[in-house]
Amino acid sequence: MLRRSRSGPAWSWRAAKRGAAVVNAVVNKAPTLLEMRSITKTFPGVVALADVNLEVRTGEIHAICGENGAGKSTLMKVLSGVHPHGTYSGDIIYRGQEVRFADIRASERAGIVIIHQELALVPGMSITENVFLGNEPRRRGAIDWRGAQRRVVELMEQVGLKEDPDTLIKDIGVGQQQLVEIAKAFAKDVKLLILDEPTAALNEADSRHLLELLREFKRQGITSIIISHKLNEIEAIADSITILRDGRTIETLDVHADGVNEDRIVRGMVGRELGSRFPDRTPAIGEVFFEVRDWTVRHPISTERLVCKNSSFNVRRGEIVGFAGLMGAGRTELAMSLFGRSYGIWLGGHVYKDGKEIQLKSVADAIGHGLAYVSEDRKAIGLNLLDDIKTSIVAAKLPKITRHGVIDQVKEHRVAEEYRDNLRVKAPTVDEGVTKLSGGNQQKVVLAKWMFTDPDLLILDEPTRGIDVGAKYEIYGIIQRLAEQGKGVIVISSELPELIGLCDRIYTVFEGTITGNVSRRDADPELLMKQMTSTKKMATR
Repeated sequence: MLRRSRSGPAWSWRAAKRGAAVVNAVVNKAPTLLEMRSITKTFPGVVALADVNLEVRTGEIHAICGENGAGKSTLMKVLSGVHPHGTYSGDIIYRGQEVRFADIRASERAGIVIIHQELALVPGMSITENVFLGNEPRRRGAIDWRGAQRRVVELMEQVGLKEDPDTLIKDIGVGQQQLVEIAKAFAKDVKLLILDEPTAALNEADSRHLLELLREFKRQGITSIIISHKLNEIEAIADSITILRDGRTIETLDVHADGVNEDRIVRGMVGRELGSRFPDRTPAIGEVFFEVRDWTVRHPISTERLVCKNSSFNVRRGEIVGFAGLMGAGRTELAMSLFGRSYGIWLGGHVYKDGKEIQLKSVADAIGHGLAYVSEDRKAIGLNLLDDIKTSIVAAKLPKITRHGVIDQVKEHRVAEEYRDNLRVKAPTVDEGVTKLSGGNQQKVVLAKWMFTDPDLLILDEPTRGIDVGAKYEIYGIIQRLAEQGKGVIVISSELPELIGLCDRIYTVFEGTITGNVSRRDADPELLMKQMTSTKKMATR
């Protein structure tokens, strides 16, 4: 049953600061744009949505929150025609009329445009070509590229994208690519814009710009639905929040009512109070066992650019070490280049493990010396989406389950089941395809894959990106258990609260240079940000 509070415009200091109360009062009185009634969607063996209801008012920013697997993305795919009419039960009322979308083009013609978490852009094509891909303007039977150029300049100005329209997608950052997707939506005369985890891969500056853009769209009367696990952003920008849990509607909250904050949203998502975002832990840190000295790597294409500049750091047994830096600082490049020189052109440096220098010239070398690397892009690099769970888990170290070169399928199944139970992967069986799992459960499978190699040092690159607060808590617990076993863990994250709450020490990186080494006791966002934005190396604290 939907519940929408009408207790008035009182809100947090964020809304007050923006003078949002008057605008929000207007939104609350706005007519209903969209109703989804009793939506039920099933897949073989799984009920993804069960009698879900959603009401969105004209001109509001409506957030949908829930744990991974709660049904958020599935609901939006039903709305946008990705799951066409006839594959679900229930009714969609849009602008006062029942609609039955046969495909995504039908919903786009009605002004409903969805931007998925994995951006649907062609890297080798220009901004103009991507904006009008499949929607090319025509004149006398031919594509009107001149008209497209004029129109795309207007759209880029509307979304705040300052680039040459002929620039290739592969040559711009993720934040700019997100703006290209929004420009693409506006080329289709969007009336209802759906964004699935729009800031998951963005740095803080790009996230702020995108959220401000949504506020501007709201001022223009455009309605937005946003799915996000970043609850601070939801609290700051949304007018209403619908919470899903286990494929069901739990409640709809008026964000501007008293008592709606991050803790209140979490309680609705997980069904209980979550006293702390991080499990309790008493570190038991041993001696230094892994050390990198003067590691220098050149960019694979821009040969004049160094992505790692004489980088030196160490990790102790039982220690969780964080790496903080802005987008493009070189954290991922450092991790990948260490993991068997998987990135860039190595120019020099030394790696020591247990006091002895080791050579990491290939991924096989890295695995052989007890290193494991969980990529920030689990779908493109971390997993083969054509595989099932059991195949994915054992993929990084097949010799452990083979006899005379043949895979022992009984052992493979047993190992996969053990990891599924220990990491609480939500799936009916280990024969389930990983593509059917939620983001949080996919991440657990990637972790299991590298834990199966029994590493001494586990490097985790953005391990909780796009994952809900409950799944984050579970993954933090997994990381802590690995440290308790005497392993070293490196965590690369763009979220400073995550690093501060999880790590024993934090290195800061700026433009390929390690600029600081801060203990957990001394870490605070202001200090870390100073070290993340300066080439000047600061003293260890």
